[in-house]
Amino acid sequence: MPGFADLFGKLERKISLSGKSLSTLKSYGTHLAKLALHFGCVPTELDGDQIDDYLYLLQRQHHTPSDSYFKFTVYGLRYVFRMEGLKDKHIELPMIKHEKKLPVVLSKEEVKRLLKAPQLLMHRILLGLLYGCGLRCFEVRNLMIADLDFDRQKLHVRKGKGKKDRYVPLSKILIRGLQPYIQAEQPTEWLFNGKPDLQAGCKLQ
Repeated sequence: MPGFADLFGKLERKISLSGKSLSTLKSYGTHLAKLALHFGCVPTELDGDQIDDYLYLLQRQHHTPSDSYFKFTVYGLRYVFRMEGLKDKHIELPMIKHEKKLPVVLSKEEVKRLLKAPQLLMHRILLGLLYGCGLRCFEVRNLMIADLDFDRQKLHVRKGKGKKDRYVPLSKILIRGLQPYIQAEQPTEWLFNGKPDLQAGCKLQ
């Protein structure tokens, strides 16, 4: 597609400089590329009616405006129009309404059953950190021994969402699980070394 490679290259640089993730670039790039292939030109050359027609097509195909195809197409267009200084086109884009859903909260008994389900202590600790500390998967993977502060009962999360550091409470129950895990596995730097063969010492009797 003539011109799309240059537009994508500029988009890649802008997203990288703004600190956004590679998944954002992939998502925006994919949906913008589909739009470009549909019309045979770069998205910045489209007029308002063409964009409305395409978004209406997505809405009918995927049934709801909150669908990811619709949503990320709008987000990608909004970012590119702002990047290219196309203020009028940016304003014409529809607003995305966010669904408001109540969170699902487990009962105490459900949490106990969840944490007791794995056979290995390592897996119990993983679940405990994910649920009890509200960590994301990549945050758990990146935990280091130095991030654990048992005295203050805090956990240092480095470069979490938005590449921001934060402290989260570390419960006494998790500390009681972490201590025997560390003694059994003896990690030297990272909390979870990702060893292919888990030691029998991690199993709870």
